[in-house]
Amino acid sequence: MSFSISRRATLRAALVVGLGAAALSSGIAPAAAQGVTLRLSSPSSPTDQRALALTEVFGPAIKDIATFQPHWNATLFRQGTELEAIARGNLEMSIASAQELAALIPAWSIFTAGYLLRDADHQKKVFASDVMDGLKKTTEDRLGVKLLSVMYLGRRQLNLRTEREIKTPADLAGLKLRMPNSEAWLFLGSALGANPLPLAFTEIYTALQSGAVDGQDNPLPTVRDSKFFEVTKQVVLTSHLVDQNYLAISKRVWDRFTPAQQAVIQKAADDASELGRQRQLALEAELETFLKAQGLKVYTPDVDAFRTKVQAAYAASKFAADWPTGMVERINAIR
Repeated sequence: MSFSISRRATLRAALVVGLGAAALSSGIAPAAAQGVTLRLSSPSSPTDQRALALTEVFGPAIKDIATFQPHWNATLFRQGTELEAIARGNLEMSIASAQELAALIPAWSIFTAGYLLRDADHQKKVFASDVMDGLKKTTEDRLGVKLLSVMYLGRRQLNLRTEREIKTPADLAGLKLRMPNSEAWLFLGSALGANPLPLAFTEIYTALQSGAVDGQDNPLPTVRDSKFFEVTKQVVLTSHLVDQNYLAISKRVWDRFTPAQQAVIQKAADDASELGRQRQLALEAELETFLKAQGLKVYTPDVDAFRTKVQAAYAASKFAADWPTGMVERINAIR
């Protein structure tokens, strides 16, 4: 029996939500946590700015109350299964995306929409505002996942192995664009004008090298860290998504810590996220020159044409029906 991506996502969401609610109902009373190991699973490379910041700042800052044990390159859990693992009680932490959250709680799809957040500063202010209170609480109540901080991944750009010049969305017609395997990610690829193909992050390099896909979209630091520049010919600066991840922790594990311990963990999360944010911004400013030096063509297309097409696609989509009333306007009002 076969299911569409949407149908499979619905069934998986019901399972994870049920697991999260069951975990929270276990009634573990807050007490000083002793000997806690916080395992984090992520598909990110160990040289990614998020990984470096967590290793350099977060781990040392919490060492007196817990052991931070990160697992990079999806070596512990496969990409996209981390939230389910947390809900099952099999994992303590992850770096979650809005797209992964949207597969389980549809209202999160508001943050999968292209051209919503303006920049890294706007992203940080939105996460800290009361605009986010409802989504954060729903995530805790339904999934058993607490979001500690927002992590700036960067402005996503198109990175292509083809030489075709891209000026407008029409120029992407028929181009096979790798996207993560979720409905929200695949919709974004279509909204841009490409033919999106689902593929795990760890398979991108080989797929680009072999021609199985024509391109991928990621921030420039990821293009460098994962060496995608070795198997591509151009970067198109669409800046179609101010991409973000969330440092997530099991709510059940979080509740084992005392308020004082929670404050230490929260500060460590915020400090690590800020360090990663500043480093990522600095890298973005440098990497256009670096990529040109590697022989890639780097240029800006008609961004207004992309923005118009993408925003129209989302406004007419089923995703918009799930967005909390007035939330887009409240996000736009944050300066």
